[in-house]
Amino acid sequence: MAPSTSSSLLEGPDALILKIPVFSILTGVIILYLVVKILRSGRRDPRMPPGPPTLPILGNVHQIPSTGLGKKFREFADTYGPVFSLKVGSQNVVVLSDRKSINAMIDKKGSIFSDRPIDYVTNFVTHGDHLTLEKATASWREKRAIVTRNLSPSVLDQKHWKVQEAEAVIFMNNLLKHSDRILDYAKMYTTSVACTLIWGQRVTDFKSFWYKDFFELMHILPFLKYFPGKWKTRAYKCRQMMDDMWDKARAMIDERRAKGIKRDCFIDQKLDEYNAKGWPMSQHAFNNLFGELLEAGADTTANMILTLILAVAKYPEFQKRAQKEIDAVCGAERSPQFGLDFDKMPFVNCIVKEAMRWRPTAPLGLPHQSTEDYWYDGMLIPKGSTIFIGIWSIHHDESIYPDHETFNPDRYMNHPKLAPDYAASADFENRDKICPGLHLAERNMWRILAKLLWAFDISEPVDPVTGKVIPLDVNAYNSAILMRPLDFNVTVKPRSPEHLAAIRGELDSAMSFMSQWE
Repeated sequence: MAPSTSSSLLEGPDALILKIPVFSILTGVIILYLVVKILRSGRRDPRMPPGPPTLPILGNVHQIPSTGLGKKFREFADTYGPVFSLKVGSQNVVVLSDRKSINAMIDKKGSIFSDRPIDYVTNFVTHGDHLTLEKATASWREKRAIVTRNLSPSVLDQKHWKVQEAEAVIFMNNLLKHSDRILDYAKMYTTSVACTLIWGQRVTDFKSFWYKDFFELMHILPFLKYFPGKWKTRAYKCRQMMDDMWDKARAMIDERRAKGIKRDCFIDQKLDEYNAKGWPMSQHAFNNLFGELLEAGADTTANMILTLILAVAKYPEFQKRAQKEIDAVCGAERSPQFGLDFDKMPFVNCIVKEAMRWRPTAPLGLPHQSTEDYWYDGMLIPKGSTIFIGIWSIHHDESIYPDHETFNPDRYMNHPKLAPDYAASADFENRDKICPGLHLAERNMWRILAKLLWAFDISEPVDPVTGKVIPLDVNAYNSAILMRPLDFNVTVKPRSPEHLAAIRGELDSAMSFMSQWE
């Protein structure tokens, strides 16, 4: 009988290999591959712009603060250069902190960098209907056209200016009765202007649906994914609040129109057009669009007006200079008007511009996304990277704005015009970046500031017991994506009996004009 060879095949150093199941080997290889991949997921590609050291898996997550991200980006730019990168897990983030890189990528290569990253939380809350974060689809282009046509400088200055002027007069008269509520009335001013133009309904008091419900929504809305805790619960609540808010607003408009009452406003114009020609978007998208316009027109501008009030109270020397400029044009007989007086009051505009530089309400802007690999200055910007424009970082660059934390309107004495006049300049180092809503926002800020400084002296509050000034904290701002000052108090006093009489004298015509939107 021939000897068996099976035992010899299981002997020697190779025998162990034969005894290990092939499945176990494959499993081990897969596990090893996954471990290596996970450990590399937070690692920066060496070809990308430099940035702070990363940790496995996390990348730079541990170095991204929950508050003050604009300031942190400035620190990173000072250390790693004006174009730097971060890793958030496997996601690449590139931050542009100088005008050269913004001009090269965002301006000149819009086909690559104009897309938006997917924001799952905001997409859930809005059902995907949010103009500022949507992809560049046909629906997006239609929405964008509505904004640009209705908020162009020519339309604002030829048609909508009367609403802004009248509401500013009403604002001044409200302060005569309740000067301690200047912050609330500032928010009501911007909300009423935006709501009148967009929805055809002015805000008459703080209990109004258009004010009370709106700011309840604004309190919970901003980018819920950045809030700690049970963000999913917040997201569901916000989604329901937003749907209820804009569904109710639309129902109010439909009810008004059913009675044969049509008003001169954006939504009535588009309802007439779409009912006649057909609808290019869903009803939900339509309602959300006009809600989003109110969000942009009221909330962000209100934040900047609060910063203006804070600045002129904190730095009275600039207030006095502006008042001298205003008095030379208007005296005590009438309040300033944008259409008549803008060119004659350049220092007022300098204060507005410096406030936007000093405390920008959107310190990070809106994120972009690259749609293909791109090389900039020898550095790779990978496809799918999230691109942030470091607005705070740019405007707090010590090499461009010396003593950048100091509020100093003189920086803009040679920059006296509005943003659109500089936006198309070939000199990108001195170019203003604009969005469609900035035309309305700039005019609102100028009007309110000019009228406030013409009518009132605004100062830091005084302790009634000690008689000492209570200093305002210029760094006391909220921690949300949209920055605004924390609540503060100021003293507001009419400048003279003549000013007081003029303020009251302008009220009747303003109220009569605005009554058509009540």
